[in-house]
Amino acid sequence: MANASPAGTDARTGADGPMLADLLVVGGGVNGAGIARDAVGRGMSVVLCEQGDLAGATSSASTKLIHGGLRYLEYYEFRLVREALQEREVLLRAAPHIIWPMRFVLPHDSSMRPAWMVRIGLFLYDHLGKRKLLPGSHGVDLTSSPAGRPLSGGFTRAFEYSDCWVEDSRLVVLNAMDAKERGAEILTRTRCESAVRRDGLWEATLVDCESGARRTVLARALVNAAGPWVREMIAKRTGVTVDKSVRLVKGSHIVVPRMFDGDHAYIFQNDDRRIVFAIPYERDFTLIGTTDLDYSGDPGAVAISGEEIAYLCRAVSRYFAKPVRESDVVWTYSGVRPLFDDASGNASAVTRDYVLEMDEPAGEAPMLSIFGGKITTFRRLAEEATEKLGRALGKSGGKGDGATWTADAPLPGGDIAGADFAAFLARLKRGRPWLPEALALRLARAYGTRVERLLGDARGLDGLGTDFGGGVYEAELDYAAREEFAMTGDDFLWRRSKLGLHLDATVRQAIADWFDRRRDGTTNRGATNQGAGDDPAGLPLEKGRSMGGLR
Repeated sequence: MANASPAGTDARTGADGPMLADLLVVGGGVNGAGIARDAVGRGMSVVLCEQGDLAGATSSASTKLIHGGLRYLEYYEFRLVREALQEREVLLRAAPHIIWPMRFVLPHDSSMRPAWMVRIGLFLYDHLGKRKLLPGSHGVDLTSSPAGRPLSGGFTRAFEYSDCWVEDSRLVVLNAMDAKERGAEILTRTRCESAVRRDGLWEATLVDCESGARRTVLARALVNAAGPWVREMIAKRTGVTVDKSVRLVKGSHIVVPRMFDGDHAYIFQNDDRRIVFAIPYERDFTLIGTTDLDYSGDPGAVAISGEEIAYLCRAVSRYFAKPVRESDVVWTYSGVRPLFDDASGNASAVTRDYVLEMDEPAGEAPMLSIFGGKITTFRRLAEEATEKLGRALGKSGGKGDGATWTADAPLPGGDIAGADFAAFLARLKRGRPWLPEALALRLARAYGTRVERLLGDARGLDGLGTDFGGGVYEAELDYAAREEFAMTGDDFLWRRSKLGLHLDATVRQAIADWFDRRRDGTTNRGATNQGAGDDPAGLPLEKGRSMGGLR
């Protein structure tokens, strides 16, 4: 169980009684981690529990974009788009190692939306938010631009605009790390079995999912950030009745071998008026998604269907000169979006905006439940949620007179001068010239300035401990376990990184064994490596395998 003792106001653990905290946050996705970080930074004492790994469900199964949402303009979601556009640059400054600008090419198909409509949409997209770092949109002649080379000959013009890429699961982990370093207690693999109101407080029973150990936490307020399980948390764990509802919408993605050169992505209009992205992914691949389907099953058992794979292949094959076939798919992942139910008939039209529902009976401890939201606006959601909770608890928020603080605070590893990642990488390579080029880039991207903590006083690769192969050394595993709450091979291979796509089965198993030994207390730094010297063997996963810690 990963944890840190809370050091916020009024937190205590009595020798003969349970812990008392200001907030108990249930859910270790991006919203829960963001709220924990914001609240503890304002002086509140916080405990967060997550039944699996951080970002183990929806928050690691996104399209991995920090974006305004161009298509939401068609649904007149101007406030949501404006807020999301403004957040792009806030987050880019906070974490330039895991968030970076990306250009998107939209080939024009006159049978879909007319050019004038696209131009108006992009004009609004350029000007609704406060754009300082990202370049604006412009037209593209596909007959002469490199962006036209992988496309079929029927497309001669396009539009290009800016958004950002994000390593989504790492964004969650960094928020949880910052919350912990500021005094929050982060409990992974810990389920909130029940929570009842008693004597003006919430009394929650938490269960360690591995050992079965139970503990009681008292909290002045309960935050229900359980994502797809938000209704279950309300009805089955607390017994509270609220009138808001959640609509579960499944989104699936496929990964195929890299289809085009360049760092740009494509956004394609489909004949059902949805859009599908094709994005450079993990150097060797192209990420294609997403689908939007209503979902009524267990969120922990979500997986892509054959129909979804066929749909995504067909959607992008309308544009690419070389069709994408189902046999090309090397990996898939699916997630369930817990959207606020606004009674839209079409799953694609359901709002991505969020609703914060406060249940606050007179004289009783409040509960805040989160419905909806998108990864781009998580920080603003957390800010609003913390302000609501602060008012309910009679707390000003600690920093000044309830002042917000996260808009100007870097996430761990993000304190890169001028948000200039290229200059930071150059300094790292000068200071550690023994790092191979590809490894230096990967470590800098993953850890930012925290890479120095990982590398420590190593003066060469032999100072990083066991070489597992594929550029993975024991020092990185140790850092992930010590600082980033990683407890299993899958935590490291699929959520702290996407190295599972690059490493062969032998190396993946050696890494899983290392984490198993660490939990058993038998890890021996520098022990003989079972996978050393093995060459990563291409594409290691079974086609159609679902990922994301979706249990």
